[in-house]
Amino acid sequence: MQYPIVLDPDPILRQANQEITAITDELHTLLDDMYETMLANDGVGIAAPQVGKNLQVAIVEVEEGDLFEMINPKIIQKSGEEIDVEGCLSIPHTYGTVKRASQITVSYYDREGEEIEVEAYDFLARAMQHEIDHLNGILFTDKVIDYIDEEELENYYAEEETND
Repeated sequence: MQYPIVLDPDPILRQANQEITAITDELHTLLDDMYETMLANDGVGIAAPQVGKNLQVAIVEVEEGDLFEMINPKIIQKSGEEIDVEGCLSIPHTYGTVKRASQITVSYYDREGEEIEVEAYDFLARAMQHEIDHLNGILFTDKVIDYIDEEELENYYAEEETND
């Protein structure tokens, strides 16, 4: 089942979210439905508050088949920094540059209740930080350095490629 995306300024996006205390069939269904909702909206990540659920659950898939279903995620280590463009399903047609750690270590539980620790780099690290921020009531617009018009996105990425 696809959920409607909760849009800013809905107050649920600004709340602290409840930790998961048990792995249940309902949680598995939520994870499946969040994934379906994320794909249907061309996202690479989604957090439970974005589908109206006040829970510490987020999903990230920046490469097809490399899915991270994170329950009660915590960033336990950060290093480096980089600035890049972000957008958000809950804030359509809004983009901006945000400074994030370029490498992180995240601890979380998977859908089976196993504790997982993952080192993430670059875009995966950025996506995980973005979704974990959602679980703490923080939106990317709280961290924007410069906004970029939707029409300017293509030029921004073309400029980035020539600088690499």
